[in-house]
Amino acid sequence: MIEFQQCLLESFYKKMGLHRVSQTDLEEVNSEKYKSYIKILYLPEGYTLTVDFKQYTTGEPAVFFINSNQHFHIENIGEEPGLMIYYNRDFYCIQIHDSEVACDGLLFNNLSNMPMITLNATDTIVITYILKAIQNEFRVKQAQQEEMLRVYLKQIIILSTRLWSVQHLDKVNDGIDHDTAFYRQFSLLVENHYKEKHAVADYADIIGIAPKTLSHRLKKMNMTQPNEVIKDRIILEAKRLLIHTAMSAKEIAYHLGYEDPAYFNRLFSLKVGNTPSNFRKKYDEGKKYN
Repeated sequence: MIEFQQCLLESFYKKMGLHRVSQTDLEEVNSEKYKSYIKILYLPEGYTLTVDFKQYTTGEPAVFFINSNQHFHIENIGEEPGLMIYYNRDFYCIQIHDSEVACDGLLFNNLSNMPMITLNATDTIVITYILKAIQNEFRVKQAQQEEMLRVYLKQIIILSTRLWSVQHLDKVNDGIDHDTAFYRQFSLLVENHYKEKHAVADYADIIGIAPKTLSHRLKKMNMTQPNEVIKDRIILEAKRLLIHTAMSAKEIAYHLGYEDPAYFNRLFSLKVGNTPSNFRKKYDEGKKYN
């Protein structure tokens, strides 16, 4: 069990904080207050949470990676409290430091939409030790505190990147594996361009390979085929906009790069099993009864 002390570092535009996750803190953790931050959640056994539209239950300690553009909600709390690290891009920008930690496209923005890792007994000891070190660093406030906190954050990210790669790609991410690097590259391309590039050929052209080669390489890694990956990312964003904004289905279609809203509605209905308007209506009705 990790002892807790409320922690926050603010330096010019840079912010990093640590917040306990418990029954007492649940309302605040689930609030919009931390929406704009990148978040790493350490949750022991017995937690249930929803990330975007997928629910997870922790049968063992786990770490979740929530980007600033993602929505999450913790429904059930386990017996032991968890911890949430939150920080902005001014404190630690994944893209700038990507060559150091090689995490973007794995922990965040990954193709398989798996924003988490599970921890065995040894991994739990290591992660909780780093979290305790972060709390101590906040408490003592010595010189170079900001950089020390960034070092600890980087340690969690590097360890988590290795574990994520093993658990979800069945490979050890040593920074050299070509399949892992390719997976990250395609993940980032889709995340950066899904609104204006909808065809597999668009991404194959950027990478410099044939569309068939792109499909073959993802198939080799037991990943979803690229056309479905692109469409799934578009539909996920459409769901977010339907639930978390007042945009109409037509406005969402244009926002996601579709000049024909009717075509987009058909695509959404095919992938989701409901029209955009019915999806929004059913989600709103479900919230009323929960």
